[in-house]
Amino acid sequence: MNVDRQELLDKGYIIIRQCIPPDRLDELRDSFETLVDRQREIWARDRGSDDPPGGVWETSAQPRVSFDEVVDAQTANTVGFCLHRNTLGVSRQLLTGDEVGVHQMQLMCNPVSDHPGGTGWHRDTSPDSDIPLEGIQQDMLRNGPGYVQWNIPMYDDNVLWVVPGSHREPDTPEQLAQLKEDRLAPPPGGVPVELQAGDGVVYLNHMLHSGSNYGVTLRRTIHLGYQSFGGRMLRYFHLWWKPGFDEGLPGAIREPFQRWGRAIERQHDLIEALYRGMLDKDASRFNAALDALHSGEQWKLACLVLLCKIAHAIRSAAPTSTSRPKNQYLYDDIARRFTPEEIDEVWSRFKPLDERLQGEPHEARPGDARTITRYRTYEMPPGYGVEDFVSGWAG
Repeated sequence: MNVDRQELLDKGYIIIRQCIPPDRLDELRDSFETLVDRQREIWARDRGSDDPPGGVWETSAQPRVSFDEVVDAQTANTVGFCLHRNTLGVSRQLLTGDEVGVHQMQLMCNPVSDHPGGTGWHRDTSPDSDIPLEGIQQDMLRNGPGYVQWNIPMYDDNVLWVVPGSHREPDTPEQLAQLKEDRLAPPPGGVPVELQAGDGVVYLNHMLHSGSNYGVTLRRTIHLGYQSFGGRMLRYFHLWWKPGFDEGLPGAIREPFQRWGRAIERQHDLIEALYRGMLDKDASRFNAALDALHSGEQWKLACLVLLCKIAHAIRSAAPTSTSRPKNQYLYDDIARRFTPEEIDEVWSRFKPLDERLQGEPHEARPGDARTITRYRTYEMPPGYGVEDFVSGWAG
């Protein structure tokens, strides 16, 4: 199946008809229902004292099953589909990089009671932990996408709405006014993505979009993410599958995940080299690592901002047994390479950049989990580049 990257760059999404081959739809439905049953047992077992008997299954507006938590050899075709030419193969055509790998594997299900309005309109970015939207957009337009997201329903689905082209532009005044008044209602330009069973939509998740309405109609929608390694840009650091989950799965499935695990390790080696270049005031080492992480000549500052956010997360991490995000092990792997004093020193050299990313406290963009933020939502630091950053500590 061939796709046109330019269509993705123009519209922000592409619909793939019969992404699931019709002769595979029933077998995947059966396997995914087995995963749902296993996950429901876990949610019922782990429910809180005030939760209903089904736990998350009964309380969530959109229960999500993570494949890597419940898959086994019997249901390996669920993960195998993530490696199909219509999913991984299409993602390889759309992304730039030496390698394209699976970033996340989830199944989105219907709730047990209606939740009108769904998620509300949002972009999958947040200025406190991500690159400002201008940096994401310009880096993507100059250097090609580094991440794509998928919805692939096994039953007819029109839950996802999007604003075509919004991945290229900031929110308009008209859109912001509508979202502030009612972020559940479609802003100007919003349209539904209507998918039949087995169709798929691949999209850029920094576009303005919404899970419009979570009702009780049967919903089993495969939700995937793919990222590039060694590409022209670095979009994400986090990852949502656990190393080792593939033990017991067929070798043809295990091999690519093991390869992607090695790609993650190489990426961490480069981040370590970049931070050590900063510690040693070695601009050459720093620049070599930055070039390897972001080979595109333009908008390297976007990559540097992401590395700043990673350094901040490592320095401020206070992991406990009850509050560790699933991807915390990635930050732990970077942190273990440095002493606490070195982490503090790395952060001290990022602070001038961090300060330029901030402004006066302001209301967070609609859809952001935070209500107030000091970080700029859209603008990258004006009149500031990688050379300015390096000169701050290399002299």
